[in-house]
Amino acid sequence: MRVTITPDILLRAYAAGVFPMSEGADDPGLFWVDPDIRGIIPLDGFHVPRRLARTVRQDIYDMRTDTAFDAVIAGCASAREGRGDTWINTRIRALYGDLFRMGHVHTIEAWSGSELVGGLYGVSLGRVFFGESMFHTATDASKVALVHLVARLIAGGYQLLDTQFQTEHLSQFGTSEVDRKVYQQMLSLALDQGEADWQAAGPSMTGGDALALIAAHAIKQA
Repeated sequence: MRVTITPDILLRAYAAGVFPMSEGADDPGLFWVDPDIRGIIPLDGFHVPRRLARTVRQDIYDMRTDTAFDAVIAGCASAREGRGDTWINTRIRALYGDLFRMGHVHTIEAWSGSELVGGLYGVSLGRVFFGESMFHTATDASKVALVHLVARLIAGGYQLLDTQFQTEHLSQFGTSEVDRKVYQQMLSLALDQGEADWQAAGPSMTGGDALALIAAHAIKQA
């Protein structure tokens, strides 16, 4: 019997360490993924490459949160050179749109004037942020968004940033891999500590403030 996936079922799946994907944008189906090895970014060990740090400090993008979910997920789903078929289909867009309206999905957006040039989105549950996807059409825009995400998670008391898988792109930021059992322990602990506060950092922050939060947290946890 086919079970209809609702936003509530989706949240329960995330709480169990499982997330959905599709075979492609034109495939209406979804399947559950529970990796043997999980990618995470330790919030106290996030590494900002020196050149990227200079870009972040320059505030060349206007960084916003939660103002353009539909545009962000469309950007993440768009076909781009050097990238295979997207796994973001119509059902995923609808489900995560529902979670966005419920306050469980958030975006970090990089704007250049009136143009959205990069961003990311993910699911917030307890003190866990499950990163889903990111995109950019301007140099380093998604990387700047990731730096601002980490700073916002630190400010809001999050404990776990789940990247689902380790990738070459993410490895430069200090991503690590843990097996399913360790991940489940980390997930359970972070879900049992109450709710984090996505809005703790305010509607926006400067690049300098974001970098300062990340540096101070690393020192505090050392």
